[in-house]
Amino acid sequence: MTGQKTREMLVDVARMLFAKWGKDNTTMNDIANASSKGRRTLYSYFQSKDEIYSAVIEHELSLLDEKLQEVVLRDLPADQKLAEYIFTRLDAVKESITRNGSLKADFFRNIQEVERVRRRFDVKDIQLLQQIFEEGKQTGYFNLHNTELSAQIFHYALRGIEAPYVSDKMSERMKYNKRFIINAFMRGILVKKDHQHPSLATV
Repeated sequence: MTGQKTREMLVDVARMLFAKWGKDNTTMNDIANASSKGRRTLYSYFQSKDEIYSAVIEHELSLLDEKLQEVVLRDLPADQKLAEYIFTRLDAVKESITRNGSLKADFFRNIQEVERVRRRFDVKDIQLLQQIFEEGKQTGYFNLHNTELSAQIFHYALRGIEAPYVSDKMSERMKYNKRFIINAFMRGILVKKDHQHPSLATV
């Protein structure tokens, strides 16, 4: 097994243990034993539990980034692409947190640690949003003067509804009211001000 494969395996083992027991109740010994690699191998890749925990979060964020890049590359009108981006992002965050069991609680309890790790993802998120906004501006869908600032505003607005979207009750309400959410996000930037923009009909 190559060094990169070993590291990926250790991260995946740690993720499963964190998901089952939570970060606080998982030790480096637990990870070493579950991986069958031993403490020496584990410590040659990660110096502490905090370091491997950060690697787990980074891996989950990389999966989210891949999904968002796929949306940006789709051949869609810019407004529909933005609508898909919004819910792909929210659904992927919810899926990542809920499928990881105890990490769901850690996400809210250790929010500062999560914030530190996700900074690089946040930069990429803003860049992808700006790319969509540039497309929309050039093709006449969006009425935007500063696409970079608009991307930053959208990014923080999306972050603001992550926590309630992860909540099961709020998530179901949001899914049943997708058009309302899309309108709330996009009403101010669409060139066409009709009640429903044509390319959003499938949202």
